Amino acid sequence: MIVASSIDEISEALCETSLTIGNFDGVHMGHAKLLSRTRLKAEINNRISVALTFEPHPRRVILGKNDPPLITPTPQKLELIEALGINITVVLPFTKEIAAHTPEAFVKKFLVDGFKVKDLVIGYDYAFGRGRKGNYELLSALGAQYGYVVERLDPVILDGAVVSSTRIRDLVEAGNVWDARPLLNRFYQVRGEVVRGFGRGSKLVGFPTANLHLVDELVPKHGVYAVWVQADGQTYSGVANIGHNPTFGNAVAGVEAHIFDFKGDLYGKTIRVHFVQRIRDERKFSGVEELTARIREDAALARRILSMPEARL
Repeated sequence: MIVASSIDEISEALCETSLTIGNFDGVHMGHAKLLSRTRLKAEINNRISVALTFEPHPRRVILGKNDPPLITPTPQKLELIEALGINITVVLPFTKEIAAHTPEAFVKKFLVDGFKVKDLVIGYDYAFGRGRKGNYELLSALGAQYGYVVERLDPVILDGAVVSSTRIRDLVEAGNVWDARPLLNRFYQVRGEVVRGFGRGSKLVGFPTANLHLVDELVPKHGVYAVWVQADGQTYSGVANIGHNPTFGNAVAGVEAHIFDFKGDLYGKTIRVHFVQRIRDERKFSGVEELTARIREDAALARRILSMPEARL
């Protein structure tokens, strides 16, 4: 898949395109439906499939704050889009100037002149342009003028509710990572560089941990989780704690994972932690002995959870 940050970078590769547009944060089942339909239309009509997305998230630019937390930071988002067979993804820098475009100006500048769109696939609730006044009806009217066809897809419904990024965020923030999996079609994950912690894991407790430095992503509710950890090209089972480690009173919340049956040095390397099921709340223990005993229980429970067929990565 070709990745670009502007139309100019891929202008020579563009002829007629089938395109879908959105934030695609999470690349969840609803997004997958849009992207797969776009790829199919491109294949049928011998066109190039294009996903147009934005960085940073438009809400962060419009509201001026670091919100919402990202389900899929851009590198992961691109991996997931590529896996769905899209030819080109353009990660357009989102600015207040872009937000100020009228829907008509945005369509002419980006979709028609820039991407040479012939098939446009949008979600059921897609809106764009200044004041979010652009909608399916306007896009269709402009399509009749400029020679492209718009297809609006119905939402994906799961357990009686729409699959959406907001719903997934709510589940993850509440610690319900098991329930988020069907919406994502995968376990929720974070990735980060392994940094040096306080050295308590192996020295005091007897359970060495990989401490992650996260940059800009959604973190599940504080507590203990059964997890899969991908490191050095291998997948390991493990147990992870998210929070302040109240027994020792860390000032800053963190993610630390104890990887079962792992012997090696991960400092400075990037690993992925896939959250399978929440085991318990974070709590303060009377001391190292009580904490160690409880970690043993957590690890045993995590092993049982991860041995279930439905918990496989």
